[in-house]
Amino acid sequence: MRAVIVMSSALFLCLSGCSSVKYRALESIGIEKRDVLSSSVEDAADAQDEAAEQFASALEQFRATVEMDGGDLEDTYDRLNREFERSEARAEEVAERIDEIENVADALFEEWQEELEDYTDASLRRRSEEILVETRGRYTRMMRAMDRAEASMDPVLNVFRDQVLFLKHNLNSMAIASLRDELGTIETATDELITAMNESITEAREFIETL
Repeated sequence: MRAVIVMSSALFLCLSGCSSVKYRALESIGIEKRDVLSSSVEDAADAQDEAAEQFASALEQFRATVEMDGGDLEDTYDRLNREFERSEARAEEVAERIDEIENVADALFEEWQEELEDYTDASLRRRSEEILVETRGRYTRMMRAMDRAEASMDPVLNVFRDQVLFLKHNLNSMAIASLRDELGTIETATDELITAMNESITEAREFIETL
């Protein structure tokens, strides 16, 4: 099913307008909102994993820059700036994936709630409503973890952005000293980011298993 969803991504992207049009088009080829949500959560977990790896790589470049003794400062700036830009791109991808989850989840839960009225069997309706409540609860926990993970990227990006800009306009030993002063801050922030990412990924995997 996931392969079908991936193959249908071109159709999904080509459709413009409200989300309901997109979901109806996917449902017409056998892909339900639940399947799209599962795939979106998996994609977000993968994006967070890749982001965590990229931020760890950026931290290593930051350390290497701080520890450098001599060498071409222009090359040093270029390497650090590339790591920052890659980190920024990964952060943007995580944010986009989380937005996708929220869009399809809103559509799924709204449809589920409305269709409770279609039951003629009261016991089945109650059971479906209970499952809806449970699913929403797990979804809320997952999204809290994802939001924390997304927010944890900002402090790291902010420090990186400031230091890269300072290094860009001050390619000298003073700029390297400035980086050294911020090393502890960025190490702590990156550790917190990776911890938050791992917690979010765990929540995502657990949510998928119960969806």
